[in-house]
Amino acid sequence: MKRLEDQVLRNDWIVACKIEDVKEEPIQKIVMGERIVLFRNEDGVHAFRDLCIHRGAALSLGCVKDGNLICPYHGWEFNSEGACTNIPQLPEGRAIPLKAKAIKYLCREEYGFVWINLNNNDPEFFPYPEFADKTYRNVLWGPQEVNALPPRVVENFLDVGHLAFVHVGYLGVEDHPVIGDYDVHVEDGRIFSDEISIFQPDPDGSGQSKDVYYTYEVLRPLVVQFIKRDPETDSKMKIILMISPVTEEKSIAYGILSFNYDTGQTDKEITDFQDMIFAQDKPIVENQKPEELPLDLQAELSLKSDRMSIAYRQYLKKLGVTLGTA
Repeated sequence: MKRLEDQVLRNDWIVACKIEDVKEEPIQKIVMGERIVLFRNEDGVHAFRDLCIHRGAALSLGCVKDGNLICPYHGWEFNSEGACTNIPQLPEGRAIPLKAKAIKYLCREEYGFVWINLNNNDPEFFPYPEFADKTYRNVLWGPQEVNALPPRVVENFLDVGHLAFVHVGYLGVEDHPVIGDYDVHVEDGRIFSDEISIFQPDPDGSGQSKDVYYTYEVLRPLVVQFIKRDPETDSKMKIILMISPVTEEKSIAYGILSFNYDTGQTDKEITDFQDMIFAQDKPIVENQKPEELPLDLQAELSLKSDRMSIAYRQYLKKLGVTLGTA
């Protein structure tokens, strides 16, 4: 499996899985082409490269004992920092070699998810105040696999013009395709749109049609969000999309759906609706050409309604993101 070399993304926080997925037994996740083992002990969740330095065994096939991760092949034990604390094959009194370490990655739990940093930097985390706001209900969504590169998946989320066609009957109707002019703003590091008016026959899965307003925002290269506001009640639904690059051909999407009103739906009904919406997007995104998102704005024909995706492409180019871009 090829290690994906994009230092901008490797320097950033990348979502790995839901916190609830990391229980007593270690699990393996593939992030940026690397096998990662995640495990939990009394200190929290930890992330190592899923490789024992002794004979290359997958540490994720082992277990956690007394807070240490145990290699399944020869029983070597690694503590929370990756240091080997016990090699059963050594005679009593023999020192453990200094090289006997697991490769540890920075790891943190935020907003119901586990995030890792492959270059062991600690950049500032993006804010999501709704997650701690008791007036909001937060529902975790995903994982959803998609055979496409991350920037294509992200840009699809930022694309307002496709709602009346790909999601006809739910998020748009074909006889209301026009997108009014709007501006994108860059202020204090934020990239966000004006409110965009859209008629939707079933904007939240409740079956009620209405005019709603979308505001899009880019938070990180692989983290974006929108707020959908009902002007009649000023109720808001916020969706954040987070993409985890797996290989050059596959990404995994996660999300948080936040509501400041009673949807009348169970968590499962909410996530089932999102699964259905995402399933409509998948064949489009998986078959776009080129697979890489063109950062040259002359490579494709854009409209004023594409201003948010144009801003996203400019942002990726400025940062120097290379994975999935052309």
